[in-house]
Amino acid sequence: MNNKEDRKSLTELEDGQTAVIVSVQGGKILTKRLADLGITSGTVVKVIRKTLFSGPVQVEVASSRLVLGWGLASKILTELK
Repeated sequence: MNNKEDRKSLTELEDGQTAVIVSVQGGKILTKRLADLGITSGTVVKVIRKTLFSGPVQVEVASSRLVLGWGLASKILTELK
C-alpha cells in the first residue's frame, strides 16, 4: 500500500501518467455524477492532456475520453500505478 504522500489529484499528474482513483472529495451529487462517468474508487485513469493555467484536464477512463474542469479534477484523488 502506498503512503498518503504518494497520493495526488488529477491536476498534479503529468500528461501520459496512469493512476488509480483513491477517492473523490465532494458531496453526494458530485460523486454520483462522476460515478455515472465511470470515475469511482479503484478505477484506472490516464491523463491524456492538461492545459496550462488551470484549464481543463483530458483523461481516459475505461476506454472513454473525458474532459474535466480544473476544479473538478482537483477533487479526484489518485495513487500512481
